[in-house]
Amino acid sequence: MQQIRKGSWSIALVCVLLGFMIAVQFKTTSRRDASVSMQRVEDLAARLAETEKERDELQDEVVALKASGGDTAGDDTLRMRAGLTPLTGPGVIVRLDDSTVKAKTGENPNLYLIHDDDLLKVINELRAAGAEAISVNGQRLIGTSEIRCAGPTLSVNNVRSAPPFEVRAIGDVDSLEQALKMRGGVAETLKVWGIQLEIQQAADVYIPPYKGNLHYTYAQETEEQEAVK
Repeated sequence: MQQIRKGSWSIALVCVLLGFMIAVQFKTTSRRDASVSMQRVEDLAARLAETEKERDELQDEVVALKASGGDTAGDDTLRMRAGLTPLTGPGVIVRLDDSTVKAKTGENPNLYLIHDDDLLKVINELRAAGAEAISVNGQRLIGTSEIRCAGPTLSVNNVRSAPPFEVRAIGDVDSLEQALKMRGGVAETLKVWGIQLEIQQAADVYIPPYKGNLHYTYAQETEEQEAVK
């Protein structure tokens, strides 16, 4: 009986020690989690303060530029060249649509559909012919614009659209039309697959401004350097 009592006391002592160790470990873990959460809050607060500081500095720069008067005509010219203003002028309206011809047995049906490279060929010819402004389905093209396949649609400035496509270009109407219709050119190539391409000259072509993001995250202005070979 005495041995049983001693064993019971030993077990009880072990349980007490084990409970004490678990409680200490729980408190330590809780304190550590609270410390990590507090550190995250402090980091977010610091980032918010830095962002607000940058915002205030930019607002001060805008106010200073407005107060100085600046070259308004020069600013308007830069905005126009950057594609940020709506434009109108003589040019062409090019409409493209998928072929109505059915693919023959064994042929790839994708050959009869408009792809991003087809649209790029049209745009490159217009640019080479001196187009001063171009839009695709209402999306103004600038230096950072992209044209790529996005499933069954094409993405322009990250805006998806499906055929038919309407390409508008401002420039010398005859030069723009001839650039597309020249022998062996893009219109003749697309005609082989039945891709529909219609060119219309217009005295008053409207092209909307670019409405995407122009914020630069990594690039910054620097002095001109020699070209890297």
